Amino acid sequence: MGVTLEEKLSRLGAGLYDAETVAELERDLEEIRLLKKKHGAVLLAHNYQRPEIFEVADFVGDSLELARKAAEVSAPVIVFCGVHFMAETAKILCPESRVLLPNLAAGCSLAEAATAEAVRRKAAELRKDYPDLAVVSYVNTTAEVKAVSDVCVTSANAVKIVNALPNETILFLPDRNLAAYVAKNSKKRIIPWEGDCYVHHQLAPKDILETRKAFPKAKVLVHPECRTDVLDLADAILSTSGMIRYAQESDAEEFIVVTECGLSDRLMIEVPHKRFYKSCNLCKYMKMITVPDTRRTLERLAPEIRLSREVMDAARRTITRMLELA
Repeated sequence: MGVTLEEKLSRLGAGLYDAETVAELERDLEEIRLLKKKHGAVLLAHNYQRPEIFEVADFVGDSLELARKAAEVSAPVIVFCGVHFMAETAKILCPESRVLLPNLAAGCSLAEAATAEAVRRKAAELRKDYPDLAVVSYVNTTAEVKAVSDVCVTSANAVKIVNALPNETILFLPDRNLAAYVAKNSKKRIIPWEGDCYVHHQLAPKDILETRKAFPKAKVLVHPECRTDVLDLADAILSTSGMIRYAQESDAEEFIVVTECGLSDRLMIEVPHKRFYKSCNLCKYMKMITVPDTRRTLERLAPEIRLSREVMDAARRTITRMLELA
């Protein structure tokens, strides 16, 4: 017999999910399963989602893995449990599918930090001094920004792709922290955009040092969207799925997980024989996606992601180039 939802959620701590809440979730989750079957829908979920969402996800992963999976999907309906730019990426890669996002307000501080027009202006200005400039956009950008970029990257492949480009000068947007991490691991001239992920940027060295003092044997796993002074404290700098693989394969028994708190929840559920300590913040946008909203989305087949064909075609070029280079 498999592990019940109640048993899985209990691993996150006593009292977080009471019996009544779990029973309501189980009813909604069963309805979601039936609606997925009815509509031939595939449900993709990011690692930062609420743990109960994972129960009905066909695939859970980081941004790179979800982009790859979306490129493979041939379902008529895709439900994306993540934030807006991720659902846009799925629509770009699957233009004939109906891509649904349970809450259109689920945005991203990074995606909001750059507009297509601002990127065009900045790139034109920089090319006066750096004619070989390449515009490299983190996947945490709008479809319109991807459309005016040369290539996309994720936290898992940013260093590899930047180093693979023939261009010596890179406008890297919109995350200044990831840009700094790439610059440290590349000989290219990296010009950063002045954006950041508020979840990771607010994490400070004192947070990690306090946790490490309490758990001195724990390995410190840090996401590259964190500030440089936080990255300097890491035993390993990894994407979210990289953290999962590291925790599963490492001989270490204890880990301090420095990223959005949902990743720690997933680890506590899926790797119960090891210990995970949170040094994290919650992403208010990721947590906007709930099981009841996901059920209602499948009932109504809305809200739907809509993009112009012109934007999708231009943005697809940059994502496809990323997948080829990665």
